[in-house]
Amino acid sequence: MSTDQATYTPEDLLMMPDGEDYELVDGQLVERQMSMESSWIAGRVFFVIETFARATGLGWTFPEGTSFQCFADDPERVRRPDTCFILRDRLPAGPTPKGHGRVVPDLVVEVVSPNDLYEEVDRKVDEWLGAGVQLVWVVNPRSRAVTIHSPDADPHKSSGADELTAEPVLAEFRCSVAELFPSQEQSA
Repeated sequence: MSTDQATYTPEDLLMMPDGEDYELVDGQLVERQMSMESSWIAGRVFFVIETFARATGLGWTFPEGTSFQCFADDPERVRRPDTCFILRDRLPAGPTPKGHGRVVPDLVVEVVSPNDLYEEVDRKVDEWLGAGVQLVWVVNPRSRAVTIHSPDADPHKSSGADELTAEPVLAEFRCSVAELFPSQEQSA
Protein backbone atom coordinates (compact mmCIF):
# COMPACT_ATOMS: atom_id res chain seq x y z
CA MET A 1 0.00 0.00 0.00
CA SER A 2 1.42 3.38 -1.02
CA THR A 3 1.46 6.29 1.41
CA ASP A 4 2.53 8.84 -1.20
CA GLN A 5 0.34 11.92 -1.18
CA ALA A 6 -0.62 13.47 -4.48
CA THR A 7 1.04 16.78 -5.18
CA TYR A 8 -0.79 19.59 -6.91
CA THR A 9 0.17 22.60 -9.01
CA PRO A 10 -1.36 26.07 -9.15
CA GLU A 11 -2.92 25.09 -12.49
CA ASP A 12 -4.55 22.05 -10.85
CA LEU A 13 -6.09 24.35 -8.27
CA LEU A 14 -7.62 26.51 -11.02
CA MET A 15 -9.15 23.46 -12.69
CA MET A 16 -10.74 22.01 -9.53
CA PRO A 17 -14.48 22.69 -9.15
CA ASP A 18 -13.92 23.50 -5.46
CA GLY A 19 -10.42 24.98 -5.88
CA GLU A 20 -11.47 28.29 -4.33
CA ASP A 21 -11.78 26.45 -1.01
CA TYR A 22 -8.05 25.66 -0.91
CA GLU A 23 -4.61 27.17 -0.72
CA LEU A 24 -1.56 25.35 -2.07
CA VAL A 25 1.48 24.91 0.18
CA ASP A 26 4.39 22.58 -0.60
CA GLY A 27 2.30 20.92 -3.32
CA GLN A 28 -0.44 20.03 -0.83
CA LEU A 29 -3.99 21.33 -0.66
CA VAL A 30 -4.74 23.30 2.51
CA GLU A 31 -8.46 23.75 3.12
CA ARG A 32 -9.61 27.21 4.15
CA GLN A 33 -12.30 27.10 6.83
CA MET A 34 -13.77 30.37 7.99
CA SER A 35 -16.45 30.66 10.61
CA MET A 36 -19.51 32.79 9.97
CA GLU A 37 -18.10 35.47 12.30
CA SER A 38 -14.66 35.45 10.65
CA SER A 39 -16.24 35.70 7.21
CA TRP A 40 -18.40 38.64 8.35
CA ILE A 41 -15.33 40.41 9.75
CA ALA A 42 -13.39 39.79 6.51
CA GLY A 43 -16.30 41.34 4.61
CA ARG A 44 -16.39 44.29 6.99
CA VAL A 45 -12.63 44.89 6.62
CA PHE A 46 -13.04 44.69 2.83
CA PHE A 47 -15.88 47.23 2.97
CA VAL A 48 -13.93 49.71 5.13
CA ILE A 49 -10.80 49.53 2.96
CA GLU A 50 -12.76 49.53 -0.32
CA THR A 51 -14.78 52.58 0.75
CA PHE A 52 -11.52 54.47 1.38
CA ALA A 53 -9.91 53.15 -1.83
CA ARG A 54 -12.87 54.24 -3.97
CA ALA A 55 -12.93 57.70 -2.40
CA THR A 56 -9.21 58.20 -2.98
CA GLY A 57 -8.64 56.18 -6.16
CA LEU A 58 -5.48 54.73 -4.63
CA GLY A 59 -5.93 51.16 -5.77
CA TRP A 60 -7.70 47.84 -5.80
CA THR A 61 -9.26 46.03 -2.83
CA PHE A 62 -9.81 42.27 -3.13
CA PRO A 63 -12.21 40.17 -1.02
CA GLU A 64 -11.60 36.82 0.63
CA GLY A 65 -10.93 34.00 -1.79
CA THR A 66 -8.73 35.94 -4.23
CA SER A 67 -5.71 33.76 -4.94
CA PHE A 68 -2.10 34.90 -5.20
CA GLN A 69 0.90 33.06 -6.61
CA CYS A 70 3.59 35.61 -5.78
CA PHE A 71 6.13 33.91 -3.52
CA ALA A 72 9.72 33.96 -4.80
CA ASP A 73 10.83 31.31 -2.28
CA ASP A 74 8.13 28.91 -3.59
CA PRO A 75 6.71 29.87 -7.01
CA GLU A 76 4.11 27.08 -6.73
CA ARG A 77 2.59 28.35 -3.45
CA VAL A 78 -0.90 29.83 -3.66
CA ARG A 79 -2.39 31.78 -0.75
CA ARG A 80 -5.78 33.44 -0.37
CA PRO A 81 -5.77 36.36 2.06
CA ASP A 82 -9.06 37.28 3.70
CA THR A 83 -8.77 40.79 2.22
CA CYS A 84 -5.95 42.58 0.45
CA PHE A 85 -5.14 45.83 -1.30
CA ILE A 86 -2.84 46.66 -4.23
CA LEU A 87 -1.82 50.21 -5.09
CA ARG A 88 -3.10 51.34 -8.50
CA ASP A 89 0.37 52.16 -9.86
CA ARG A 90 1.43 48.55 -9.23
CA LEU A 91 -1.62 47.20 -11.06
CA PRO A 92 -2.41 49.92 -13.63
CA ALA A 93 -4.47 47.70 -15.95
CA GLY A 94 -6.60 46.43 -13.08
CA PRO A 95 -7.26 42.86 -11.98
CA THR A 96 -6.35 40.05 -14.35
CA PRO A 97 -9.33 38.18 -15.78
CA LYS A 98 -7.88 34.68 -15.31
CA GLY A 99 -5.56 32.79 -13.03
CA HIS A 100 -3.91 33.60 -9.75
CA GLY A 101 -2.72 37.11 -8.97
CA ARG A 102 1.02 37.45 -9.62
CA VAL A 103 1.43 40.90 -8.10
CA VAL A 104 2.43 41.02 -4.43
CA PRO A 105 -0.30 42.83 -2.47
CA ASP A 106 0.69 45.95 -0.54
CA LEU A 107 -1.65 45.23 2.38
CA VAL A 108 -2.85 41.77 3.43
CA VAL A 109 -5.50 41.01 6.05
CA GLU A 110 -5.77 37.59 7.70
CA VAL A 111 -8.78 37.02 9.98
CA VAL A 112 -8.21 34.33 12.61
CA SER A 113 -10.84 31.58 12.51
CA PRO A 114 -11.63 29.24 15.43
CA ASN A 115 -9.84 26.31 13.74
CA ASP A 116 -6.69 28.30 12.86
CA LEU A 117 -3.46 27.36 14.59
CA TYR A 118 -1.42 30.37 15.66
CA GLU A 119 1.70 28.75 14.20
CA GLU A 120 -0.01 28.63 10.81
CA VAL A 121 -1.14 32.26 11.07
CA ASP A 122 2.44 33.25 11.97
CA ARG A 123 3.72 31.25 8.99
CA LYS A 124 1.34 33.11 6.67
CA VAL A 125 2.48 36.46 8.05
CA ASP A 126 6.12 35.48 7.47
CA GLU A 127 5.33 34.30 3.93
CA TRP A 128 3.50 37.50 3.05
CA LEU A 129 6.24 39.73 4.47
CA GLY A 130 8.88 37.58 2.75
CA ALA A 131 7.06 38.06 -0.57
CA GLY A 132 7.27 41.83 -0.17
CA VAL A 133 3.93 42.78 1.40
CA GLN A 134 4.35 46.12 3.19
CA LEU A 135 1.71 45.60 5.85
CA VAL A 136 -0.13 42.56 7.28
CA TRP A 137 -3.06 42.91 9.66
CA VAL A 138 -4.00 39.86 11.71
CA VAL A 139 -7.56 40.36 12.94
CA ASN A 140 -8.48 38.27 15.98
CA PRO A 141 -12.22 38.03 16.72
CA ARG A 142 -11.66 36.41 20.12
CA SER A 143 -9.56 39.29 21.49
CA ARG A 144 -11.25 41.90 19.25
CA ALA A 145 -7.80 43.14 18.32
CA VAL A 146 -5.66 43.71 15.24
CA THR A 147 -1.95 42.94 15.22
CA ILE A 148 -0.07 45.01 12.64
CA HIS A 149 3.03 43.47 11.05
CA SER A 150 5.52 45.22 8.78
CA PRO A 151 8.96 44.19 7.53
CA ASP A 152 10.94 46.76 9.52
CA ALA A 153 9.10 46.95 12.85
CA ASP A 154 7.99 44.76 15.71
CA PRO A 155 4.33 43.69 15.63
CA HIS A 156 1.96 46.19 17.22
CA LYS A 157 -1.42 45.25 18.71
CA SER A 158 -4.41 47.62 18.64
CA SER A 159 -7.88 47.07 20.09
CA GLY A 160 -11.13 48.77 21.06
CA ALA A 161 -11.21 52.48 20.31
CA ASP A 162 -7.55 52.46 19.17
CA GLU A 163 -7.12 54.09 15.80
CA LEU A 164 -6.05 51.73 13.04
CA THR A 165 -3.93 53.15 10.23
CA ALA A 166 -2.50 51.59 7.09
CA GLU A 167 0.65 53.64 6.61
CA PRO A 168 2.69 53.56 4.44
CA VAL A 169 0.22 51.86 2.07
CA LEU A 170 -2.92 53.96 2.58
CA ALA A 171 -1.93 57.43 3.74
CA GLU A 172 -4.67 59.14 5.75
CA PHE A 173 -6.68 55.91 6.24
CA ARG A 174 -8.15 55.82 9.75
CA CYS A 175 -10.76 53.72 11.52
CA SER A 176 -11.28 52.47 15.04
CA VAL A 177 -10.45 48.82 15.61
CA ALA A 178 -13.92 48.33 17.13
CA GLU A 179 -15.44 49.29 13.75
CA LEU A 180 -14.16 46.00 12.28
CA PHE A 181 -16.08 43.77 14.70
CA PRO A 182 -19.77 43.12 15.30
CA SER A 183 -21.07 45.47 17.98
CA GLN A 184 -21.44 43.94 21.42
CA GLU A 185 -25.23 43.97 20.90
CA GLN A 186 -24.85 42.07 17.60
CA SER A 187 -22.54 39.53 19.25
CA ALA A 188 -24.89 38.82 22.16
